[in-house]
Amino acid sequence: MATQTTDPKPSQTADSSNQSAPLSANLEDNLQRIREGLGNSLDLIIRHFETIDNALQLAAVYMEGITDKEMVDDFMNHAMSFQTVNEAGQKLSTGLEVYSYMKEKALNIGKVKPAGNMVELFEALLSGNTIILFEGLEEALCGNTSGGEVRPVSEAGTQVSIRGSKESFTETIGTNISLVRRKIKNPNLWVEPMTLGAVTQTNVAIMYLKGVANEDTIKKLKEKLQEIRVDSILESGYIEQLIEESGYSPFPTLYNTERPDSVAGNLLDGRIAVFVDGTPFVLIAPTTFFMFFHTVEDYYQRFDISTLIRLLRYLCLLISMFGPAVFVAALNFHQEMIPTPLLINLASQREGVPFPAFVEALMMEVTFEIIREAGIRLPSPIGQTVSIIGGLVLGQAAVQAGIVSPAMVIIVSLTGISSFTTPAFNMALSVRFLRFAIVFVAAFMGLYGIAILALMLVAHLCSLRSLGVPYMSPMAPLNLEDQKDTFIRSPIHFMKIRPRLAANSSVRMKADKGKQGNGRKQA
Repeated sequence: MATQTTDPKPSQTADSSNQSAPLSANLEDNLQRIREGLGNSLDLIIRHFETIDNALQLAAVYMEGITDKEMVDDFMNHAMSFQTVNEAGQKLSTGLEVYSYMKEKALNIGKVKPAGNMVELFEALLSGNTIILFEGLEEALCGNTSGGEVRPVSEAGTQVSIRGSKESFTETIGTNISLVRRKIKNPNLWVEPMTLGAVTQTNVAIMYLKGVANEDTIKKLKEKLQEIRVDSILESGYIEQLIEESGYSPFPTLYNTERPDSVAGNLLDGRIAVFVDGTPFVLIAPTTFFMFFHTVEDYYQRFDISTLIRLLRYLCLLISMFGPAVFVAALNFHQEMIPTPLLINLASQREGVPFPAFVEALMMEVTFEIIREAGIRLPSPIGQTVSIIGGLVLGQAAVQAGIVSPAMVIIVSLTGISSFTTPAFNMALSVRFLRFAIVFVAAFMGLYGIAILALMLVAHLCSLRSLGVPYMSPMAPLNLEDQKDTFIRSPIHFMKIRPRLAANSSVRMKADKGKQGNGRKQA
């Protein structure tokens, strides 16, 4: 009969030598060391068992909440229901005999492995395994019963799908890997696991297509991951910051997505995916600047429609980055560039405004950012209302109060709306940050300062690398073949070559009995 026990002794702290020591042959000693190692934790469950003839004492140990309760019950019931007689009719009298028989014959669960010391035992226990300990034996059995409450697969929240799969990643690394495997049914899709974080022991996995991904890039990524020495990895953003080559650049050099079809498309292009347990965001490397302005829908729609929408995104990038700066520069230094009727209207609007154009733009930009941040942090229905009503009321009130001019409200509003067209949120954040610097330069140096800063930004972008791949490729260095999928999106049957710098195998389409193979994806 099984009984659940509570911790009979006060909490103690097990030292490192105790945890690294081998298991004891005494069952109670092992259980006490487990209690001490976990500080008599509330979610530690220990259940005692006896064989049918009361010849041997056993105990099952698991952590409540990170195990599948039904799987645990089935695992233990099946483990304890066997007769203590083997197929030959011989009685199993020792712990070793029961252990061997149970391991090979009695357990019907997959991934059963032994644990010979406390380090292995704690690692298995805290990964959701159920541990079976035997009296008189210095080894335990670990059965994979991980589970517990997890978020189901649902629609992506930050990368909305207009056409295509509605699936998104969850916080469970096994589920995320399976979502990609469903899309790429190929034995060359390799997944290599590792554990990062000295304290959190976070499960991390890299996924790539063997023979397609560049071997040097794979090796470089593995080396960077193995060099990570931190206590915790709580989200993929930790890894992104620790392995990027230009940590002080405002531009992101790793792409993140929560859509399985986006990951599958990038894997087919020769890139590598990094999965982190506990987060729905998967990292993609190597990354180029232009990837942040491509979406999976670009490859699901007709090429002409996708090309026009993609060009619109690049236009909105220029507006969101340089719009307020050009307006401030024109008002302060280059009035001759403004048509005379418009200049007269702008002058009349600004007649009662007490602040220069730079201060006016700065106030409006800061106000817009405050409204946007407040809308994000509030609950969804309230956040949308605050964003819309706040923007309308504050803008109209500011104009009527004579604090800002109507033209500046239009420019800042157009700039903010344009920034929403950037598909990647982290790139949009970078553009928002740089916009303030560009406005500041425009206020003191006009278009001349904007041109100098723009050239500096281009030079900086050309100097960036993502796992050794030039950030501005295929523009710098120039690759004419890859221009088919940079600013425009050519018809799928024209894009027969994978990105030259990312992939090891360049041919994307191969003839197969008169039919073409799989087409292209996304960035």
